[in-house]
Amino acid sequence: QVQLVESGGGWVQPGGSLRLSCAASGFTLHDHAIGWFRQAPGKERERVSCINTIDGSSYYANSVKGRFTISRDNSKNTMYLQMNSLKPEDSAVYYCAAGKSTYYYCSGTGFPWDSWGQGTQVTVSS
Repeated sequence: QVQLVESGGGWVQPGGSLRLSCAASGFTLHDHAIGWFRQAPGKERERVSCINTIDGSSYYANSVKGRFTISRDNSKNTMYLQMNSLKPEDSAVYYCAAGKSTYYYCSGTGFPWDSWGQGTQVTVSS
């Protein structure tokens, strides 16, 4: 069974840090592009960060550049999102995703994300 399971969300004060984890089962992450998305109430889902398999390049939304870092540990079949200097506007449900494409870059709207996590809530407030 193909599955992505997230953990690590929670409440943190502004300026704090959290690390989200996303463990894959039923498939191997190392040959998939990986990504993190978020959705706040009343807003559209936003692509936060992703890593391509085409060339290993990574993408970050402008709103998180310099604060968030995406990574993966192939030995654990797990991806991560390290979030530092968190702001109240980072509050959202965060989703991990995985997909394969030899044509589309993960930052593009046409990328075929075919596996999704269940989401984990991140709340940044004082």
